[in-house]
Amino acid sequence: MIARLKNLTSTYKDLIRAYLSMVGGSVGRLVISLVYFIAIANTLSIGDFGLFATASACGIMLSRLMAFGFVSPLYRIATVKTRLLGVYTAGFLGGLVLSAPIITLAAWATHWLIFSGEMAMMTFANIILAEVLCWRIMEIVVIVSYGINRFGAGATLVVIATAFKTVAALAFVWLADGSLATWSWYYLVANGVTALVAVGFFYPRVRLRWRTALYTRRWVDAVSVAGAEMLFYVQSELDKVLVLALGGPETAGIYAMIMRLVDLTALPVRAFLTVLTQRLMRTSKMLDELKNRILLEGAVTAVSTAGLLGMAGVLWIFPNALGKNVAEAAPLLIFVALVPAFRNLIEYHSELLYATGRTVIRMVVLASLGVMKALLLAYVLGLNVDVVIWVGMLNAAFFVLYLQSALLTYRALRSIKKRPI
Repeated sequence: MIARLKNLTSTYKDLIRAYLSMVGGSVGRLVISLVYFIAIANTLSIGDFGLFATASACGIMLSRLMAFGFVSPLYRIATVKTRLLGVYTAGFLGGLVLSAPIITLAAWATHWLIFSGEMAMMTFANIILAEVLCWRIMEIVVIVSYGINRFGAGATLVVIATAFKTVAALAFVWLADGSLATWSWYYLVANGVTALVAVGFFYPRVRLRWRTALYTRRWVDAVSVAGAEMLFYVQSELDKVLVLALGGPETAGIYAMIMRLVDLTALPVRAFLTVLTQRLMRTSKMLDELKNRILLEGAVTAVSTAGLLGMAGVLWIFPNALGKNVAEAAPLLIFVALVPAFRNLIEYHSELLYATGRTVIRMVVLASLGVMKALLLAYVLGLNVDVVIWVGMLNAAFFVLYLQSALLTYRALRSIKKRPI
């Protein structure tokens, strides 16, 4: 057994080193994110926190339209052909400019449909701009850093970016009036500084070159990835919108707190998925054996569930550890014990399809998951039952989504030819 572990460690030492580097960043981000969450969740009212979380979720969804998905070719080039990074960076910037009017129109429609009468347009615009432009640019710099194997730099940038938001949150607690409108300005400034630091200090120095022919070749892949990313975050973040629409700001606030705590437990899993995706881009052989697939899913499940149970245990002993507002949602955390595992496994399936080049199929799978999730959540929230009951029913809803994702994903992967991707 020890000899086998040594052999595995030797074989995958580069992957292990990359993962540990990224996990180091994830641990730092987890601690800083927790401080940020405590500050905002207990300064804004529960209703305002629900509105902020829902607007932020909408911003995350809209940010996937940036450059019409050209971040995917940019990442692939950073991973396998770094010498073309300047060419694809120019293509990304061109796509960014072209996509801006469409994103603006989509944001206006989102406010009109969901937030009209609940949130001022300027407040909503600040949050959307912070998410769509500023934070997304930081994420893209991190993605490119990972692509060129600068995992430490990428992890450091994530921690710095989260720290900027946390400093803004603490300043908001001490200096501001506690209103959502004021917080939206703090949030925009923090994310704006993050974007400037990311581009100025972390993006590789490249010479921009325009090559229309190369962009045309990557167009289908880019658009399909943009659609898939949009659909992934629709099915991932749609629950916040539905809870706001069906339950109102207060219910949305409690739900957003629960899901934010769930998200915090997923950080180590996401670091693993990033490393795995890069390896699968080069070769998909590790997916050939059923044993490997079971081990990978088991690892994601174990880490996800352990993280949630650990956090629930701490909050059971110290219910006010995260503040008075969060204390209202903390007792409900144990009732969603299986949700992190199912959510992370769905994300894992999505990464498998992306890494193996199944971008169009990935888009179809995510669209079907989005529809199913909307139906399941509308049913659960429409039952008008006690909060403990509908929160507990989320486990069953996400289990159904997991089964659907697994069936569609592994059926698609069966058609992969035994060749490097």
